[in-house]
Amino acid sequence: MYTLRHAQASDDPAIRALIHAVGINPMALDWQRFTVAVDEQDHVIGIGQVKPHNDGTRELASIAVDPCCRGQGIAHAIIEHLLSKNPRPLYLTCRSSLQDFYTQFGFEVVPNPARLPPYFRHLDSLGKTMQRLHFFKEPLLVMKR
Repeated sequence: MYTLRHAQASDDPAIRALIHAVGINPMALDWQRFTVAVDEQDHVIGIGQVKPHNDGTRELASIAVDPCCRGQGIAHAIIEHLLSKNPRPLYLTCRSSLQDFYTQFGFEVVPNPARLPPYFRHLDSLGKTMQRLHFFKEPLLVMKR
């Protein structure tokens, strides 16, 4: 059993710890943008945010669920909640193996990097470089809803 709520300042350490534990991008973690899933004891078990970028775009980001709590629909609930509160367009970046997961929410791969806003064009280029240098095991995708 879990509940979704807006993050509080006291959740910041748990947000950062979960980001670190699952190995996703630790940049731009402002607890004020996060929605958290909490268990009956109010422990953070899932997180997600929509983060704004300087070019005016917004990104669905930092979706993470404690590994011991996966398979309960927590990520799905967090994403649906964030999508209901944020108008289109929204972007996201993810490993290629997650494409089908995000497609169910209406996200589509942007096939032409030249059509991406500046922030995501830069991320796309950086992701390709990191993969060529073998820092990434699979391609990074930019998706839009």
